[in-house]
Amino acid sequence: MLLNYSPPMTPYLEIIYQDDDLLILNKPSELLTVPGKDPIHADSLEKRVQRVFPTAKIVHRLDMATSGLICMALHKAAHSHISRQFQDRKTKKRYIARVFGHLAEQTGSIDLPLICDWPNRPKQMVDFEHGKPSLTHWQVLNYEENVTRVALTPITGRSHQLRVHMLSQGHVILGDRLYAHPDALAMAPRLQLHAEYLALSHPITENWLEFTAPCPF
Repeated sequence: MLLNYSPPMTPYLEIIYQDDDLLILNKPSELLTVPGKDPIHADSLEKRVQRVFPTAKIVHRLDMATSGLICMALHKAAHSHISRQFQDRKTKKRYIARVFGHLAEQTGSIDLPLICDWPNRPKQMVDFEHGKPSLTHWQVLNYEENVTRVALTPITGRSHQLRVHMLSQGHVILGDRLYAHPDALAMAPRLQLHAEYLALSHPITENWLEFTAPCPF
């Protein structure tokens, strides 16, 4: 449960791209993608967008603490088309993260099945018996003092996938209130995870669209 939900009001809504069929938005950290059940969690990216575009509907989600690019569809046909792209893994996504410690290799892949850690939900965990297949590619961008900046490319889209996969490697994402140990939590004021790049086919024209949102950290 979110005990202290204080979503940012500035920028209230950052639209990266819009046409008659879809919207691309840059979600700030600490804003829910969709409203929660409790009335105090009503403020969300979806609700803010729907005040301007009443027919807009979320196609995919980002964790509340994660910032970056999200696509919304403006009609049913667009929603169906784009949703199918995500389900069929035809979209492309890239995240930037700052993780604890120095990764020894420059590139790698993490292929570990994930499942909800039910007694500790919303946490997820690695489970080789019951987990869903989950694959992440990573590449080192640079090193800081006891920190590595990495590009993360999720091939699957499991809940908390990037956060748990990096945790599994001993390099938890900084500022992660769910998974980080005290030292890593104290090293950043927010979760150091940002959806920097999103690419997909336009639902009507089939043109390949690519979008970027500069990393704020």
